Amino acid sequence: MANLPDMTKHRGFPSGMPGTGIQFVIRRANPKGVTPIKALPRRARPGSQEHRVDAAFLHALWHHFGAEPFERGNLDAARLSLLFGREVVAAEKDFDPLSYEALLVINEKTARQSFPESFEDVMEV
Repeated sequence: MANLPDMTKHRGFPSGMPGTGIQFVIRRANPKGVTPIKALPRRARPGSQEHRVDAAFLHALWHHFGAEPFERGNLDAARLSLLFGREVVAAEKDFDPLSYEALLVINEKTARQSFPESFEDVMEV
């Protein structure tokens, strides 16, 4: 196996959405190259399963990192991309969407408007 890039593993971060098979983290770096983070359109309406998944992922981000910048590390690129540019933004001017070391931060104002349930102490999924 080729040498894989270093990737921070966020210990204690939920692996995914219970009962759905949807992942929040990846196990190892992608041997074919880093999946870029890019803003993807979100079509999920409030109350839909996809909206609940996004809210649960944001809940995990908020309760793991809070308002502080965090490294992308082993967080799933697809999940991040659905929030990127809105609820999660680049924390550095020279953001590299192809780096596991890229710093991100939660845009708290936008996130609270889009997913108020994500900021509760306990979130029912």
